Amino acid sequence: MTSEPPKYADRVYRSGSALAAGVLLIGLAAWLGGDAMLRGEGRTPVTAAAALLLAVPLVTAFTFRPAVFAGDERLRVRNPFRTIVAPWATVESVKAAYSCEVRAGGATYQLWAIPVSLRARGKATRHNERLAAGETPRGVFGLGGRDRIGQDADRPRTAPSDAAVGELRELAERHADAPGAQGEVSVRWSYEVIIPAAVGAVALLVLWITG
Repeated sequence: MTSEPPKYADRVYRSGSALAAGVLLIGLAAWLGGDAMLRGEGRTPVTAAAALLLAVPLVTAFTFRPAVFAGDERLRVRNPFRTIVAPWATVESVKAAYSCEVRAGGATYQLWAIPVSLRARGKATRHNERLAAGETPRGVFGLGGRDRIGQDADRPRTAPSDAAVGELRELAERHADAPGAQGEVSVRWSYEVIIPAAVGAVALLVLWITG
């Protein structure tokens, strides 16, 4: 009896800054909207409820939803309004220019969960240039060792988005011929986000027209 190769948990890529912004925005919307619903007069509570119905799904879509899941058989990209599942055999390229994107099944999809920071890329390039010139970059407090973000000051550095793209390319090459990595790209719209937001938008429009 041949044993199946072990399957490991998916690698997950998400933006920490987006999650923090989502928490802040949802808290602010709940505070302002809840206060308007409880203390408002006339049409104010209804307007606040419609605004929350529109705002909360949109904030969730652009902050909490975006994620990239990379497993042994497929790449799953969860963007604000769509979820794309691409078996590794369909992945043609993964690249990061001004944004990160994957080309699979003849179509190109953005990776919202892996934002490109030109500032971080520039810092990594300058750091590597100093290393190539024979300089020794300084670590914390001007000393050697690790720098303020926990990376070795005397080693080449890669921007986080470029590092993530490199890992995804490696996984695509490694698993492209695996039996479970075959199939077609599937795309599903996120109706759990679209429908509430659309209802909130229509409610606000009706309130505005009849106001």
